[in-house]
Amino acid sequence: MRFTSIIDAIGHTPLVELRSYSPRTGVRVFAKLEGHNPTGSLKDRIAKFMIDQAEREGLLTRDKVILEPTSGNTGISLAMIARVKGYRLKVVMPENVSPERVDMLRLFGAEIVFSSGEKGTNGSIEVAQRMVSEDARYFMPYQYGNLANPQAHYDTTAQEIIDDLPEIDMFVAGLGTGGTLMGVGRCLKDHNPQVKVLAAVPHPGELIFGLRNLDEGFIPPIVDLDLLDGRIVVESEDAFRSTRELTEREGIFAGVSSGAVMACAKRLASRMDKGSIVALLADGGWKYLSSQLWTRSYEDMGQETQDMVWW
Repeated sequence: MRFTSIIDAIGHTPLVELRSYSPRTGVRVFAKLEGHNPTGSLKDRIAKFMIDQAEREGLLTRDKVILEPTSGNTGISLAMIARVKGYRLKVVMPENVSPERVDMLRLFGAEIVFSSGEKGTNGSIEVAQRMVSEDARYFMPYQYGNLANPQAHYDTTAQEIIDDLPEIDMFVAGLGTGGTLMGVGRCLKDHNPQVKVLAAVPHPGELIFGLRNLDEGFIPPIVDLDLLDGRIVVESEDAFRSTRELTEREGIFAGVSSGAVMACAKRLASRMDKGSIVALLADGGWKYLSSQLWTRSYEDMGQETQDMVWW
C-alpha cells in the first residue's frame, strides 16, 4: 500500500489466525497485531484522531503546546505525530517508567516532566491537569476522557476486523483507558448484537503492563461498563508466561498486555464448541526488553518488575 505520510500509514494492521491456540475443530482464534502501527502500538490510532479533531475544532493551533499525562504508548504516538505536524509536545510521566519509553519520547523531540513514581499514572494526570489550569498555552487531548479515543477504534480498528472476519463471535482486549473496548465493542455489536466483548484485567494489587483494574480506583470517563459482557481477571505470572508462549508458539513478539489477552482468549476458546475469537494485541515487545521478560524466570523478576510503571 502507498501513503503520502507516515501518519496516513496508521492502521491497516494484520489479522492473523493462531492455529496452535485452537482447542478443537470449529474453534478459531485470531490476533489483531497492533504492533504493526508506525510507533508499534494501537495508540497511533487514537493520537491521530485526537489531534485531527482538535485541529478541526480550533482547539489546537500553532501557538499551543500539546500536553498529555502518559507513561507509555500514547505519549510516543503523540510525539511522532507532533514531530511530523510541527507541534511542540510535553508529557508528564512517572519517574520510574521503562528507559525505552523515555528514549523514544526524546527521539521524537518531546519534553518530559517527571511525576512521582509512587502515584503512577494517576499522579501524572494530577500534575498535567494542574499545569493546564495554570497556563493557557497548553492543550491536553486527555486520552482518558476524549471521545475521539473510542471513536478511532469504532471507525478503524473494528471496521478492519469486520472486513476481515465478519463472522466474529467474541472480542477480547485489555482494559487500559477503555477506548479500545468501548469503540471496537460498540461497532461489533452494531454489526452483530450477539458478539461478546470481554475485557482482560489484572488481579487486584498486581501489575500487568498496560492494564488497570477498575476496582482499585480510577475509572476512565469514556468507559461504559454496560458495553462489556464480562471482565476476566489475569494474574501477572500468567500474563508473563503467555507473552513468552506467544513468541515460542506463533513467532509473535508482543507486549505483556497481549500475553494477558491471550491467556483470556485461551480460556474462552476452551469453553467453546465452535466460533471465532479475535484477541487484540496492543503493541509489540520492543518497549519491554529492559524487563528481561524473555530471558529471566518469572520468580526472578520479583519485586523489581512490580515497582516499574508501564501503562
